[in-house]
Amino acid sequence: MFFCALTNDDATNIMAALLAKQLGARKVMTLINRRAYIDLIEGSGVDVSISPQQATVSSVLKYIRRGDIAQVHSLRRGAAEAIEAIAHGNKNDSQVIGKQVDEIELPPDTTIGAIVREGTVMAAHHDILIESNDHVILFLSDKRHIGAVEKLFQAG
Repeated sequence: MFFCALTNDDATNIMAALLAKQLGARKVMTLINRRAYIDLIEGSGVDVSISPQQATVSSVLKYIRRGDIAQVHSLRRGAAEAIEAIAHGNKNDSQVIGKQVDEIELPPDTTIGAIVREGTVMAAHHDILIESNDHVILFLSDKRHIGAVEKLFQAG
């Protein structure tokens, strides 16, 4: 059973989701508007928390990032980001295509978490070769390095 708590009241949503989980729901999801509540429910049993503000921020960030950025998610209250960048070009005009994950010169505090190739998700092992049109999932714990990551994925 899947349970969604989607009222206009955060406290009601949280309590309903926790009760549903306790009563046997396999997955529970809740709508939360107050940012402080999102931190409070981590590890509480709520599987998914939806924040309209976070979704809006992520949508805006996707459009202001340079390079071919498919998705951006703000993490740790905006201090970090998860970015899905698409590798374009070829070995001659790209800084990532044709290189293994461990050969890519990433900025400090940046890691590659996964590669999505033709719909298949692969863990970013050190020896995976980046190919054109790969979607590379990166985690930046310091947003000051976003520009350097964007440049990595600009062909030409």
